[in-house]
Amino acid sequence: MRSLTAVILLLGSRLVLAAGAVHEYQLDNGLKLIVREDHRAPVVVSQVWYRVGSSYEHDGITGISHVLEHMMFKGTDRHPAGEFSRIISENGGSENAFTGEDYTAYYQQLEKSRLPVSFELESDRMRNLHLLEKEYRKEIKVVMEERRLRTEDKPMALTYEQFAASAFISSSARIPVIGWMNDLENLQLADLQAWYARWYAPNNAVLVVVGDVEPEAVLKLARQYFGSLRPEKIVPPKPRIEPPQRGLRSIIVKAPAEVPYLIMGYKVPVLKTASVDWEPYALEVLASILDGGDSSRLTTDLVRGSQVATSAGASYDLYERQEGLFLLDGTPAGDHDIEALRQALLQQVRRLQDKPVEADELQRVKTKVVAGAVYEQDSTFYQAMKIGQLEATGLDWRLADEYVDRINAVTADQVRTVAGKYLLEKNLTVAELDPLPLQAGQAAAGSQMPEDGHVH
Repeated sequence: MRSLTAVILLLGSRLVLAAGAVHEYQLDNGLKLIVREDHRAPVVVSQVWYRVGSSYEHDGITGISHVLEHMMFKGTDRHPAGEFSRIISENGGSENAFTGEDYTAYYQQLEKSRLPVSFELESDRMRNLHLLEKEYRKEIKVVMEERRLRTEDKPMALTYEQFAASAFISSSARIPVIGWMNDLENLQLADLQAWYARWYAPNNAVLVVVGDVEPEAVLKLARQYFGSLRPEKIVPPKPRIEPPQRGLRSIIVKAPAEVPYLIMGYKVPVLKTASVDWEPYALEVLASILDGGDSSRLTTDLVRGSQVATSAGASYDLYERQEGLFLLDGTPAGDHDIEALRQALLQQVRRLQDKPVEADELQRVKTKVVAGAVYEQDSTFYQAMKIGQLEATGLDWRLADEYVDRINAVTADQVRTVAGKYLLEKNLTVAELDPLPLQAGQAAAGSQMPEDGHVH
């Protein structure tokens, strides 16, 4: 039987083998092209990432990045509305788009010889999009209905939205990707035209290609299709630095629901903002100690052990543009109430602060985290996703290749240090969903959190 250390080393070597050579280029108009070779199958993934998302927005136009994502499928002079998806489908491919806090991205998955089809379509709509009033009026109604279905009718998603708006005062991290309904109702086509002109330019985009390709051939294609597009003068958004929190924040959200729900968030640094470079990786390991599968502490102690929760989780994203949150959430079980669940979660935090993680538990958690990173490399899509996400948030794509080594380097003392430094009441915001009775004939609302993407 292999030791955990041997498993980690084996997985790390597999990661190196799975990740092919990466080539980085920049066109004269500022477009960055990153090509990763993966010759295991005759397929290619092409993604265009624009450095704009909800964290670039301000009050009055929230949701505009997501609305523009919808409008990007409404055609150009060369390709009328509906043609984009039809052409990709006729070439045996698939395509979609998604909007996040820090980026908006568009992708196609195709047989490798069809890459010019993707480039031709994406380069056309990068600068030549039709933004017509008639199409906009139809699409804004679609987005508003999406907001109703995915947020307003989903009690957990609604609670999270209220929670984020309470956790942040100044930072645009408080803005929901879908936007506030009042802003959607009052958004104008002229707002979208200005947003498109400002951000949808080659010097604000990253083109990521992963698959069975020759890098120099991809560069030649990129120059052919994207090289003539004019750049824009990109003025970065003003920094909206969150002021120090001065104590616990707590809100109650009342909405029709079957069960109560609790979410807790501590303000923490991310790779982009951290002054100590190992801290985000220690927070990543800490999240997996609490919520890294059936053997994790929250499942073992709160769900199966004390049975104070029917579900409990922890999450953290180190790849964000602005200061983030370390999240804990859960649903109380049986006769237990929200306060019992809150105290149980706080007890888990204190345990991490008071006592270093045992060596065998830390190794087990690292193995699982590393394995997840390795298995993602089996997908050309997720290889491209990681590169694009890093570049779009202002980070270097090479950080993805450092991930395994940085996780393996995390010590028990470092985990304890970040728990003691950041998981403090003065950094904490708590939101509680207090269920209201479901109306007669009203279906129990789903439990999913807000989604960034949209299926066209």
